Amino acid sequence: QLQASGGGLVQAGGSLRLSCAASGRTFSSYNMGWFRQAPGQEREFVAGIRWNGGSTYYATFVKGRFTVFRDNAQNTVYLQMNSLKPEDTAVYYCAAAPRTTILSELRHSRGYDYWGQGTQVTVSS
Repeated sequence: QLQASGGGLVQAGGSLRLSCAASGRTFSSYNMGWFRQAPGQEREFVAGIRWNGGSTYYATFVKGRFTVFRDNAQNTVYLQMNSLKPEDTAVYYCAAAPRTTILSELRHSRGYDYWGQGTQVTVSS
């Protein structure tokens, strides 16, 4: 089970840190991803991280602004979001993919086995 939190309302240029806590003892066996979905739009990939935190992968539109990292001891993956823009407004979801998923494939939602419930991020202009 995945539980996302940390969303909220922030002004443009501000920062938020999202957390995704996983239950169970196999968290370190999964690659993790963050996706987002804005109203009326399809869910899109934001960032992904390998099971050991050794490699990360980002959507072009967040490079340099967002950072994904994880703490396997705490069964938690994070998404640090800086320089937020109004177009970043969306519901953000975390998801878990098998450890065998290659990094570039983490951008596809079909590769994920488990999804969190989502946390709302609203960026005002």
